[in-house]
Amino acid sequence: MPRCHANGIEIEYDTFGSPADPAMLLIMGLSMQLTGWDPELCEKIAARGFHVIRFDNRDAGLSTHMDAAPVPNLGAVMSGDASEVRYLLADLADDTAGLLKALGIQAAHAVGASMGGMILQEMLIRHPGLLLSACSIMSTTGDPAVGHPS
Repeated sequence: MPRCHANGIEIEYDTFGSPADPAMLLIMGLSMQLTGWDPELCEKIAARGFHVIRFDNRDAGLSTHMDAAPVPNLGAVMSGDASEVRYLLADLADDTAGLLKALGIQAAHAVGASMGGMILQEMLIRHPGLLLSACSIMSTTGDPAVGHPS
């Protein structure tokens, strides 16, 4: 699979369909590889006229791993304390924007699953001009006061 350099890291990605078609970016969640987006689904989306791009976030799959970084305390992070983390969702959004730019894509439709939806929300804030539409699946805002089942 191809790789590109973006935002100071290497990003592993895969594509389906014609680069001449509108781009559909698929953003996977925490610790999931690009293979979490089933190839059959990607092919069906491409058959509907989209250039599908799926990729590994940093620290997942074959993209750059931040091995020197300490393992974050997820409980602290979920309660709003990010003092021990090496990077934030904003950095993952910048990685994703960098991937689009490295591929020469002016703007894309995007779908984010779980943490991928959170990355997508950060992209909407930080890089709104890169997005034509956004679909967040089984995700949240990150605010611990919202998004819980009753």
